[in-house]
Amino acid sequence: MSKAPALEKVRILVAGDVMLDRYWFGDVSRISPEAPVPVVRIERREARLGGAANVARNAAALGAHAGLLGIIGADEAGAEVEQLLQGGGIHSYLKHDNAISTIIKLRVIGRQQQMVRIDFEEAPSDAVLRNKLVQFKTLLPEYDVIVLSDYNKGGLVDVAEMIATARAAGKVVMVDPKGDDFSPYKGATVLTPNKSELKRIVGSWSSEEQLITKAQNLRSELQLDALLLTRSEEGMTLFTGEGIFNVQASAREVYDVSGAGDTVIATMAAMLGSGAGWQEAVETANRAGGIVVGKLGTATVTRDELFS
Repeated sequence: MSKAPALEKVRILVAGDVMLDRYWFGDVSRISPEAPVPVVRIERREARLGGAANVARNAAALGAHAGLLGIIGADEAGAEVEQLLQGGGIHSYLKHDNAISTIIKLRVIGRQQQMVRIDFEEAPSDAVLRNKLVQFKTLLPEYDVIVLSDYNKGGLVDVAEMIATARAAGKVVMVDPKGDDFSPYKGATVLTPNKSELKRIVGSWSSEEQLITKAQNLRSELQLDALLLTRSEEGMTLFTGEGIFNVQASAREVYDVSGAGDTVIATMAAMLGSGAGWQEAVETANRAGGIVVGKLGTATVTRDELFS
């Protein structure tokens, strides 16, 4: 590519399940006398944006204008999320729900190894969800690309209506899907499932031909412009009405895959928003994914790293 695209002109609205990723790093030197488990003595703590907030963080790291719509608790973790958004230059449209706690994923890491992950989560209340849908419709005119980041935590129960409204407004709508039923995502521009997410919907495949048939059938059934299958070490495959496009994985060293899907969808959103075609968007997203898996935890890629 001759020059980096003008990503700073792209406006991306991310909506979905917002989380706080907490990392507790420590040293493991003994086994507990109470049970056959390692004792981790915590030496350092770190907090990062997770879920939909990590997608917004990735978009902002690339220089795009990123807005985040979602629901957090009116608690200390929620305040930390707001603080991290501010620090990352992300426009927050978060709703504070007094009835729930902010979703937290706490990972305890000893000797560079994840020992345990503890999840705190509750589904948001109906009134706050309705309020969020109204705000989504209000924000639509201000954004070019909409990314719906579904982690199955209850923040996107209105996803079908959100897609229909955004598509009617002429927006590019990208969805990172979850669950056993993709029908609520009908009419989106593109879905970005990984292999296990796609298998839950179409069943397994024994050959590339079979995969192509199943993926293309699902794509036309859901009326999508494209389906992007992320295949970890096998790279990515884009299925469109024009045919398929494969890219090889570009990771030199895989250190940690957590959050790589967030980087991929955010990069693709930025590229499509800047006017790039499908092929160029997928190649760039693949390169971003390859860079981010070489970093620990939910990390981001900068525009300089991507286009150097």
